[in-house]
Amino acid sequence: MGKRMRPHTLTTPKPLIPIAGKPMVQRIVEDIIKVCDEKVDEIAFVVGRFGKEAENNLVAIAESLGAKGRICYQDEPLGTAHAIMCAKESVTGKVLVAFADTLFKADFKMDSSQEGIIWVQKVADPKPFGVVKLDANNVITDFVEKPQEFVSDLAIIGIYYFKDGDYLRNELQYLLDNDIKEKGEYQLTNALENMKAKGTRFTPGKVTEWLDCGNKDATVYTNQRVLEFNKNNIRNSSFISQGSTIIEPCFIGKNVKLVNSTIGPHTSIGDNCVVENSVIKNSIIQTNTKIKNAELSNSMIGNFSEFTGKSADASIGDYSTIR
Repeated sequence: MGKRMRPHTLTTPKPLIPIAGKPMVQRIVEDIIKVCDEKVDEIAFVVGRFGKEAENNLVAIAESLGAKGRICYQDEPLGTAHAIMCAKESVTGKVLVAFADTLFKADFKMDSSQEGIIWVQKVADPKPFGVVKLDANNVITDFVEKPQEFVSDLAIIGIYYFKDGDYLRNELQYLLDNDIKEKGEYQLTNALENMKAKGTRFTPGKVTEWLDCGNKDATVYTNQRVLEFNKNNIRNSSFISQGSTIIEPCFIGKNVKLVNSTIGPHTSIGDNCVVENSVIKNSIIQTNTKIKNAELSNSMIGNFSEFTGKSADASIGDYSTIR
């Protein structure tokens, strides 16, 4: 539901919010495919009832990466284990599981011969996260959810690999059949603990950067970092510039008109936008929006909106007018 990302998520599912010109979930699956050492055949998206347009967009993302797209529904928020089991037909063979708001930067290839890999990142304050403990052989010995006393600073970022998806599915089914919950939800970490107790070796996968999209400020920062990562690969599309300056890195969509404005650095502007007499930096402007006589920083403006005559750190949803 993306409550912390409102008003943007009132009209767009959070995983479809654009980061540097692409839906968040598209960047996630692209990044995962880059680190996989084998071809990805199918991508299952576990969603609420977002509507046919959103579902078609997700299937198109999978197909653009050479995979079959499957839409699966979780009608009640009953936890991570329950969500995965909503896509149980796809939980077979070698399986990757990823939360849909976890972007990362990694410079390695995954070793799919491992029994299980859990991606982690060192954090300054581990209290809000699930963490892992390691032994001397770099094997995970414990999973600890939101530790209030320090046990580890390796936070689980929400990406998991399982060599035997059928085994994972059976362990998740056991939780559901026996109504084993934590804080009212079926949790993947309970299945991981059971698998570990039965001898499964889980090793950590470490990323060079972990990016959150939990709220507006975090999403704007993630947009900044993704623009930096990809600055040699993000090309400005067809747009018209009249007396305007672009300070890279930026993403400029198709049919954008820039008039007497300064754009960037770290700004993404979606298709069919018009910007006049404005300065926009470190911001995300979605599609079909008009900005005039404005100075925006650390801002996020939705689709089909108008923003005129303000100097602001703004978060404005779709079909809104600010004058």
